[in-house]
Amino acid sequence: MIAELQQAVANYAHALDELNVPELEAVLTEDTTWTFTIPGQGVLGPVAGRAAVLDFIRAGHTAQTGRVRHHLGNVVVTKTDAATAEVRACLVQTRNTGESIRIISTGVYTFGLRRPDGWRIAELALTLDNAF
Repeated sequence: MIAELQQAVANYAHALDELNVPELEAVLTEDTTWTFTIPGQGVLGPVAGRAAVLDFIRAGHTAQTGRVRHHLGNVVVTKTDAATAEVRACLVQTRNTGESIRIISTGVYTFGLRRPDGWRIAELALTLDNAF
């Protein structure tokens, strides 16, 4: 079960970086909610519902410059039962412009997953260490 949960989180990060909408749809529940805590800005969100989250992601991709990657590490399953789980992961977000590569943010993700027909992200909370 742990490997399946880690795979779901990794699939999210890859799909996010590639703007792979079908894969994002496959890894998010229909009623998914996202919240973000950013130093100096407080809590943003929640962004509620898969359609709203996908619109949020598309807008982010449109606004970004260079190639952004979400590197997840220290992925730990903190709670689990037959139908739900919580996974925490550290984030290092990078941007590659072709001329330079830089770290743009770090933080901690907390994913709440449900198992309707495979593990899907029902809740995502990201606490950033810095504003970007």
